Amino acid sequence: MACFYVDVKSVNLFLFMSVFFQIFLVALSFAYFAKALSGSYMKSTITQLERRFDIPSYLIGVIDGSFEIGNLLVIAFVSYFGAKLHRPKIIAMGCVLMSIGTFIIALPHFLIGRYEYETSVRWVENSTLSPAPCRAGLPAELTQDVITLLSAIPFWFLPRSLPVPGPHFQRKDNDEQKGFIKDHPHLKKKYTADEHTGFIEMAKDFIPTLRTLLAHPVYLIYLCVTVIQLNSLIGMVTYKPKYIEQHFRQSASKANFLMGVINIPAVALGMFSGGLLMKRFKLNIMGAAKFAFSTSLIGYVLSMFFFAMSCENAKVAGVTLSYDKIDEISYDKHSLFTACNRDCVCSSNEWDPVCGENGITYLSPCLAGCSTSAGLRNNTVFSNCSCIGVGGNLTANTGQCLEKDDCDSMFPYFLALSVITSFIISLGGTPGYMLLIRCIKPELKSLALGFHTLATRTLAGIPAPIYFGAIIDTTCLRWGQKKCGGIGACRIYNTTAYRIAYLGLTLSLRTVSFIICIPGFILLGRQLKKEEQDAIHALSNGGTELEALRKEECVILNSDQPLHTPENSTDRHTRL
Repeated sequence: MACFYVDVKSVNLFLFMSVFFQIFLVALSFAYFAKALSGSYMKSTITQLERRFDIPSYLIGVIDGSFEIGNLLVIAFVSYFGAKLHRPKIIAMGCVLMSIGTFIIALPHFLIGRYEYETSVRWVENSTLSPAPCRAGLPAELTQDVITLLSAIPFWFLPRSLPVPGPHFQRKDNDEQKGFIKDHPHLKKKYTADEHTGFIEMAKDFIPTLRTLLAHPVYLIYLCVTVIQLNSLIGMVTYKPKYIEQHFRQSASKANFLMGVINIPAVALGMFSGGLLMKRFKLNIMGAAKFAFSTSLIGYVLSMFFFAMSCENAKVAGVTLSYDKIDEISYDKHSLFTACNRDCVCSSNEWDPVCGENGITYLSPCLAGCSTSAGLRNNTVFSNCSCIGVGGNLTANTGQCLEKDDCDSMFPYFLALSVITSFIISLGGTPGYMLLIRCIKPELKSLALGFHTLATRTLAGIPAPIYFGAIIDTTCLRWGQKKCGGIGACRIYNTTAYRIAYLGLTLSLRTVSFIICIPGFILLGRQLKKEEQDAIHALSNGGTELEALRKEECVILNSDQPLHTPENSTDRHTRL
């Protein structure tokens, strides 16, 4: 146990350091909250952005991945100058830049006109009302901008660094504590955060150090596994609300609300519990690797049950269902026209869905064969629809049909399985991160973490939303048409193909990562065995050298002592 000699000055210094450190932690936590707020808001508006700007999913993936592109533009600057300049102020400037970015995201709300709903009905009515600007999204966009800006304020008032204890705060380490490399006082001099070193000197050390890091086989395999796993995770999380909307026919607000209220707490609890379990069972490097692998494998097996939670395609005349009520998945614009609407002169590009009394959705009132209507806007009722009933007297309402089938009863089970899977997978988050820390030499940890962040953002954060969106686009049955020409957002998906593509791609990536883990365990075992043998060898050599030193010391001591004669011994015995 370490012995401390502390006086009043050292106590005051400790309290001073503690207060500033607590302020820094609170400010940093608030900054992370602001970052998570803006990022989650972006992912929650994917469906709305597709409809608002009439763009496909892969382009949404490009927009979402551009967040990581912006990070990569400044990561080199921050990594180099961050250790030399005022770090709290650099964080504050980053928060200000992030606030500017969130405001730029909100600019289209102010610069472009109101959204015009696509409809095939032309309304002619007398009204004294003037159109008012739409302000539905204004509070959310400005709220995240203000919160991000406020998160920068505390960092402007923090000191550049915490004061270093001086001679009044002395510490005496025991032999066990001196065994920690970074705390040993006899190490050779290294660059510190407050030293001013030349760029050329650092550049000379950078290339050999990076070469040494990339030559580490365990680190390379860990990096590959992490990149592939994050591709699966980022792609799945990005389009999970959209999957819930399309597959289980839930509203966008409900899907995002459930993601935030149910999944995110499960992930947070899982990561915290994983850290507690690792501390409770005192897992070593191999134990942490096996624990992270086991939790990921269990989550992988549970995720396969999502394939069984299938829902039927929505009944849309001419797309998933013929006008003769025969199931068909292949879409052709000629299949939209039949005898009941042939004389209506309808357009195949219109998207103004109506729900007939027969429970089938039609792409427009015209394609449903409706000839009359009553009401306004969303309360419109179309009648005399020749394609809905034989007599032509059945009606249709605006909007798609809200079908009540087995999907409604299956959705709670989907949520429960999603929460359990998220919790189990996140249990391995903390042990997996500790594996990265422990398998690398101390002098390579900073570079290893930085390169890991760079690789995951470049190879996972940017491409995953793009190719996930592109594959989801292949399951589209009915594309929207832009007014200026070209393909817009998808209107109707093939539910079965969507499920197979979305879940299949997610699990396929994780399957590849598990295969790569096999040589990783082998190499990690060899590395640990080699380190153990080196430690035993060093201990035995140290014991031999220590024994030799002891013998040499005994010889020197014996040579310095005077020789005792038997007479002296006899006299001493006699006197005693």
